[in-house]
Amino acid sequence: MTDPAALAAPRTRDFMPLTGIDHVELYVGNAAQAAFFLTRAFGFREIAYAGLETGVRDRASHVLAQGRIRLVLTGALDSASTIAAHQHRHGDGVKAIALGVPDADAAWQEATDRGAHGLAEPHTIADDHGEVRVATIAAYGDTVHTFVQRDGYAGPFLPGYAPREGAAPEEPAADDMLLTIDHIVGNVDLGQMDEWVGFYERVFGMTEILRFAGEAISTEYSALMSKVVSDGSGRVKFPINEPAEGRRRSQVDEYLEFYEGAGAQHLALATRDIVGTVAELRRRGVAFLAIPDSYYDDVPARVGEIDESLQDLRRQGILVDRDDEGYMLQIFTKPLGDRPTLFLEIIERHGARGFGEGNFKALFEAIEREQDKRGNL
Repeated sequence: MTDPAALAAPRTRDFMPLTGIDHVELYVGNAAQAAFFLTRAFGFREIAYAGLETGVRDRASHVLAQGRIRLVLTGALDSASTIAAHQHRHGDGVKAIALGVPDADAAWQEATDRGAHGLAEPHTIADDHGEVRVATIAAYGDTVHTFVQRDGYAGPFLPGYAPREGAAPEEPAADDMLLTIDHIVGNVDLGQMDEWVGFYERVFGMTEILRFAGEAISTEYSALMSKVVSDGSGRVKFPINEPAEGRRRSQVDEYLEFYEGAGAQHLALATRDIVGTVAELRRRGVAFLAIPDSYYDDVPARVGEIDESLQDLRRQGILVDRDDEGYMLQIFTKPLGDRPTLFLEIIERHGARGFGEGNFKALFEAIEREQDKRGNL
């Protein structure tokens, strides 16, 4: 349910100002192939690279961009490296959620003073394009947050990366399908959701704006609990999920088993034209969760008037929900890799600030059908 007071409450001193999600780094088994898939299937452009050709001996990193989204796909070149160990345990998944900050030193100091576990103290990396100040703290599982202060840098990504042909423009291109990272969902073990919500409130000054539990977020077989924290600007939103007791294993249970621990379950990527975007992604071979045709029978009564054609939504399998602020549309891909872990959400908001509570039952039942095929329900 929504907490109106949290959404409207004025903030006191913002001790942890964030400019947004700077980039997300994934550790993968084959970075070149992962980059090829995301460029061909989702329309990303490769803008920078680090690897053997740039003097880096332990990894290959391909930087992809679309709109204001930056994804870094990193693969190990050494089987004894921490990158290889991470990928061996978790499969392909999110390692770093990097946050843009105006002052990395201040962000690090505030975070560690408030109980965050520091992993890399503030330091400067530089090349001919300028310098960037970075620092890293631990988050849930093996995930980390890197603070990135890049106001003194004019290169394609970060120092140490060589530009690629067709580097992304400073502003989103008119033909970009995907624009920004709307939110990133984390799955944690039973009993840890409140701990991590408290971490983001204490360390980042975030506010819990939504919570979901009970009937609204369960099916006949499985359930989960979820709380959403957001920074004051609303640019950085982190839903945190944990499993709840059910007759069978929930999607969170399945994720935790196959990821072998807590981690980022999915990235929600915003678009300005979800119908056209999903149609193009399907044409490129992207597989989405199947929604029963009967879902659309009560959409007009439940959601009311929307700009999009209900026929188009039904054809593409797009979900729609409304809250007090407006409506939103969303659809979810199947897992991107062999393990049933990381997937993507495509979302378009028309004023709504929620996360599709009215769609949860239909969505979870669709996920359960996929779990049942895998023998994991």
